[in-house]
Amino acid sequence: MPTVHAYPEHNFAVFARDARDSLTPNETQRTTLIVAACYIIAIAILWHVPYLSAIIYPFKLLTVGFHEMSHAIAGVLTCAHIHSIELDPDEGGATRMSGGIPWITLPAGYLGSSFIGAALITCGFDTNASKVASLVMAAFFLFTLWWARRNWLTWLLILGMSGLIVLFWFVAGGVALRYFVLFIGVMSCMYVLWDVIDDTIARKVNGSDASAFAKICGCCPSQVWGVIWLIIAFAFFAAGIVIGLVAFKQSAAQQADDARHFLPVPGSSSGALQQLLPASAMASSLACVAALTAVLLHRW
Repeated sequence: MPTVHAYPEHNFAVFARDARDSLTPNETQRTTLIVAACYIIAIAILWHVPYLSAIIYPFKLLTVGFHEMSHAIAGVLTCAHIHSIELDPDEGGATRMSGGIPWITLPAGYLGSSFIGAALITCGFDTNASKVASLVMAAFFLFTLWWARRNWLTWLLILGMSGLIVLFWFVAGGVALRYFVLFIGVMSCMYVLWDVIDDTIARKVNGSDASAFAKICGCCPSQVWGVIWLIIAFAFFAAGIVIGLVAFKQSAAQQADDARHFLPVPGSSSGALQQLLPASAMASSLACVAALTAVLLHRW
């Protein structure tokens, strides 16, 4: 016979205590949360300040790239043929495909880029997880370059971002990379929230994904789908933070020790590798500065 515990309320109390302990941030996680909050404030300010908005312009384009890449991946998964991905200097983009299932490919842009942002936020709580996230982003970049091989703006953007990733991988044993991944995640989630509100709720844009989805569905206007996608995007954002708090409880010292044994960076192992750091960092810096400068110049 199955055993029934005589004190179910005791089990619930233990579960509640464990959940509380898992969600209570340690010192390293509190620092990460503070940095993420500063990112949110800084992005919100820079978003609407003339000239200063140029600081985050390349990252806006990157999140547009995530949006279009999500369309393309959903298309591949539903047997569509991807013709091209294009990024526009005015922070727009287009994924041209034939076939596929529009019920899946249309919402994949907003929801996919929001999911990517949430995953990057989670990885931003741990140095080794940020390294893995960077390698995954590199794979996504390669697919994007293949689909956007005729769009030079996409090439410049990805070259610049790749240079920043390589550069930050070398700084402080990968700690700088962790905060960079966190920033991209926060930026991606915030861009999705703002874009959904701006395109579907605050005003109706006939060419938006929500408008196209509403025409296919026929049961609800685009504003309703915008609200639904906004709620899902918020849920992804919150889930990224919660999972990061639960999954990565290591202190900064523990993360630094783990990072020395997982894809180690220059300065953590051999002397020959340390000598490689200045040249590698300088080359990455020059490449990303040149690429991002070209992107900004094309903006104006």
